Amino acid sequence: MATRTAVVTDKAPAPIPGVLSQAIKANGMVFVSGAIAMDPATNQLIEGDVVAHTHQCIKNLGAVLEAAGSSLEKVVKVNVFLADMGDFAKMNEVYSTYWGEPKPCRTCVAVKQLPLGTDVEIECTALL
Repeated sequence: MATRTAVVTDKAPAPIPGVLSQAIKANGMVFVSGAIAMDPATNQLIEGDVVAHTHQCIKNLGAVLEAAGSSLEKVVKVNVFLADMGDFAKMNEVYSTYWGEPKPCRTCVAVKQLPLGTDVEIECTALL
């Protein structure tokens, strides 16, 4: 039977108790829950637009990956959720600065609403 291990770090926003884990390690992979642009110290959304929010989302993902024993460089799949596809180009400008070649596989979709009314949420899967 495969072992699943929760990942917990105070360097990323706290997960909602009883609802989700920041990430789960299983079978040589780490599956990171969706990250929004929250400050880990305050658990409040940071100020700014989709550019600042994308940076913070990826920073939060990186902190969880590091706690799991992985890193942004080991990401193989990313899912991006935008509240407005009009932000696609600005999000991509930031996103593209975080990964070299080959880029991870990615899906990007627009959704009706995101937690706390934010404009972007990002989740990922990485190798350990």
